[in-house]
Amino acid sequence: MEATLPVLDAKTAALKRRSIRRYRKDPVPEGLLREILEAALRAPSAWNLQPWRIVVVRDPATKRALREAAFGQAHVEEAPVVLVLYADLEDALAHLDEVIHPGVQGERREAQKQAIQRAFAAMGQEARKAWASGQSYILLGYLLLLLEAYGLGSVPMLGFDPERVKAILGLPSHAAIPALVALGYPAEEGYPSHRLPLERVVLWR
Repeated sequence: MEATLPVLDAKTAALKRRSIRRYRKDPVPEGLLREILEAALRAPSAWNLQPWRIVVVRDPATKRALREAAFGQAHVEEAPVVLVLYADLEDALAHLDEVIHPGVQGERREAQKQAIQRAFAAMGQEARKAWASGQSYILLGYLLLLLEAYGLGSVPMLGFDPERVKAILGLPSHAAIPALVALGYPAEEGYPSHRLPLERVVLWR
């Protein structure tokens, strides 16, 4: 498949991006979604564990159910696509051979696996979920910027019942749900972002 060129460079996308809650009914091509997701999955991850997982929701009935789980937010149902970002550290730890670099072999490979397992064995379940969610927010930032760069509007959402979302999608009970993202071609300009100046939030030492 021929690659789709982004509409905007990274800096322009970052400066231009704003939350969009109204979308045209045009479907988002699956090829474009795959291209954006492939790029977003290059986000950095500690130990390369990549505990993030994504459910791409396009089915109207499923979006309707997710809207109810998201306290009635209309754009969850009306957006052409909703991404459910979830974190599953247990799955990542169960498949360490997938994430440890293939160049690391033999005793070094086993030592690395044991070091990772020891680090997380000392954590409780909630701490593990929080760690995996923190990793997933890095991916979320990449994803929002890429959607903007490719001409798609989006809005990340943290207001929802995670247990209901897991039940609707059949996700494991131990998973965390860091965010939902509604997306599509914008039918509005949205509101300009108001941000604190650099001097207010950046310290130089």
